[in-house]
Amino acid sequence: MHFDITMPLTLFGVVFLAVLVSGKVERKLKTAFEEREFKVKDAVVIVAIIAVAVSVMAFVPLMAIMTLFLLAYSILLFTFTYIFSDFNKVTSKLFSGVFFIVSFLAATISLFTFFPSDAFVAYGAAALYSLCGFSLITLLYEEYRGCAKERWYSAVLPSALFVFLYVFFSRTPIWFPYLLNTYGLVFAVLITLYLGSLFTWETSIVFAGLLTVADIVLVLVTGSMVSAATHVSGLGLPIMVILPIFPQVTSEWGALYMSLGLGDFFFAGLLAVQTYKKFGKNAAFLSAAAMAISFFLFEMFILNFNLRAFPGTLMIICGWALAVLLKVLKDKNVRAESATSPLP
Repeated sequence: MHFDITMPLTLFGVVFLAVLVSGKVERKLKTAFEEREFKVKDAVVIVAIIAVAVSVMAFVPLMAIMTLFLLAYSILLFTFTYIFSDFNKVTSKLFSGVFFIVSFLAATISLFTFFPSDAFVAYGAAALYSLCGFSLITLLYEEYRGCAKERWYSAVLPSALFVFLYVFFSRTPIWFPYLLNTYGLVFAVLITLYLGSLFTWETSIVFAGLLTVADIVLVLVTGSMVSAATHVSGLGLPIMVILPIFPQVTSEWGALYMSLGLGDFFFAGLLAVQTYKKFGKNAAFLSAAAMAISFFLFEMFILNFNLRAFPGTLMIICGWALAVLLKVLKDKNVRAESATSPLP
């Protein structure tokens, strides 16, 4: 019997981290969004847009898809960094110093590792050295900066590093699986925190229910989700996390990998974060564990029956619904006991 622990543990880790961080960043994100929240109709529209986008993605030129995703990811990194870039001068120097070191090491290592066998990498090294110089300028500028407002130049650094690494190194062994999965996990957490602050408990329930139904149709009925994933897989974009199955499962083509889209990570993170706001941290962590266990069981079913694809939202929501149901029943019993207990 085949089973996998890598992806369920990764799913739990991402959701656990999102819950831990959400309480610390939500207030600031809500302020940045001017206390805006999605309504039920907004949740319906979002699901409809997702369904349409997935259905037509297989017919969209790859260059357009790549440009759209790079733009979206860059904006996400820039916006998130900018909102939280009002840190003190020491932290700002440390932030710029980290990007100075990382860009310098990445440029130097890639230049000596992949050049001259891949001449295109030389342009990437030049771009990274330029980013290194820009990081040094921001580091020196902090000595003369007096105010502690948001720093646009600090927000540029993560976006520029991501674009340079993808454009110039997505064809090299350092991109897959290392940088691809790293950025995939980072974006999974950021998307959860970024969009999760706009949802309420009610809109999350509507969104989760509709998205699960849409996912089932797109995967098992029309197959549009599989076609879209196959269409964009060659681009190497961090739209999913791809991990080796452990214990290892092999086929005639070699060791098998399991992939999970960022949308599924966001889906699980959104449910856990909303559970945290509704029932508290313990219930949120319990729901995260339940989602991971549910995913483990469904994945075992997939591996042993050789299914090509299965709706990730369904695998996740079954565990979450059970955890929330148990929490609601427990609270109901506690209230009932409190109401019937005699007064001292």
